Amino acid sequence: MQYALLIHAAPDQEEALSDAEREAAYAEYLTLADDTRCVAAAQLQPVEMTTGVRVAGGRTLITDGPFADTKEVLGGICLIEATDLDEAIEMASRIPAARYGGMVEIRPVVRR
Repeated sequence: MQYALLIHAAPDQEEALSDAEREAAYAEYLTLADDTRCVAAAQLQPVEMTTGVRVAGGRTLITDGPFADTKEVLGGICLIEATDLDEAIEMASRIPAARYGGMVEIRPVVRR
């Protein structure tokens, strides 16, 4: 079964780490991306780069910035292939953001 791991980082999480911690966390992300169960992974640009699009009354409305003001920001995504939720949780627990004040949301992917 495929699961999406939505990686939510605490604001300024990266800046709060020492150089050694930052390098170690980056290495952990690369290790996850190299795992054969990882189908795809991507780091997202900073939340300030967000463009929101809505269609209301036939008009396309565009806004800068994130949709909601939250204490964590979506910083990356990882699509994995796991046998069950327990395996997905094991993989998610290895993501540095989960240890540094953020969290990883696990969602089963709908396959049609």
